Amino acid sequence: MTNEEPVVDSVAGAEGLEVPDLISRPRRNRKSEAVRSLVREAHLRPDNLIWPLFVIDGSGQKVPIDSMPDCFRYSPDVLVAEAKEAFARGVPAVALFPALPDSLKDKLGSESTNPDGLLQRTVRELKDALPELVVITDVALDPYSSDGHDGILQDGQILNDETLEVLAAMAVSQAESGADMVAPSDMMDGRVGCIRAALDANGFSNVSILSYSAKYASAFYGPFRDALDSQPRSGDKKTYQMDPANCEEAVREVFLDEEEGADIVMVKPALAYLDVIARVKAETMLPVAAYNVSGEYAMLKAAARMGWLDEDAAVMETLVAIRRAGADMILTYFARDVADRL
Repeated sequence: MTNEEPVVDSVAGAEGLEVPDLISRPRRNRKSEAVRSLVREAHLRPDNLIWPLFVIDGSGQKVPIDSMPDCFRYSPDVLVAEAKEAFARGVPAVALFPALPDSLKDKLGSESTNPDGLLQRTVRELKDALPELVVITDVALDPYSSDGHDGILQDGQILNDETLEVLAAMAVSQAESGADMVAPSDMMDGRVGCIRAALDANGFSNVSILSYSAKYASAFYGPFRDALDSQPRSGDKKTYQMDPANCEEAVREVFLDEEEGADIVMVKPALAYLDVIARVKAETMLPVAAYNVSGEYAMLKAAARMGWLDEDAAVMETLVAIRRAGADMILTYFARDVADRL
């Protein structure tokens, strides 16, 4: 082929077509990985990630969760070792969720304030072993409730104000154990203000509140409830968790939590609510968290195991999408593995 010969033959019907004199060629910014990295808009780093962990009583325990492949329930000693490894890879924070036997559950969630309870002991062990790690604790009744609800159930109704007293006491107990952040996930009205007042009154003004401000009544929580055996024993959670159709309501919830003293607000789940994350980020000056929940995790794992997609690529694309939507931090079960790849 000579220099005068065209690289390709003219497409039929396009003979004599003049290519416009293009000034803007967006592909110039995509021509190599080095250039693509320079112009990249959303960056994912290990310090954007929070690793949710399930804790069970005992020692030397690492129990698989069937509906969440490669996730486990850990006894405190094993959990500490796993958290150390994640921290070494750059993951700065963990979020703890206790799985309790039914014998420790009652209608008022009394075990939640036991100073020697499973969660409290685990927090102390983590902070003793790894003081720099940010330890986040869940504030909600469902892991401790014999009814499986996030609030006190009476005559088929969730009692809002009576629940607030328990949540506040729970948060103080967790702070006494060394928690850096408490994370109310219950969606009771007024709980952030009640918890903030209780923490401050007990000398824990430096303990942060990461509020589940916009937590939706989602179909994507199933594997998580399997992991904790925290399914509602009757009814559902739609009278306190949000309607998936609503976005304006999420903004209202965020504003209320801001006024009540939240330090970080959260949208949960993440993938089906990217628009909500973006809207919340545009409306608040607070940091925004998003929870890449168990059902989202399980879907990717299942598809990857069937060979239908590349797990590593799909996970990275998913987490970048959550960051691109506006999340400053992401709770994800992929945290340790992703931090290793990053």
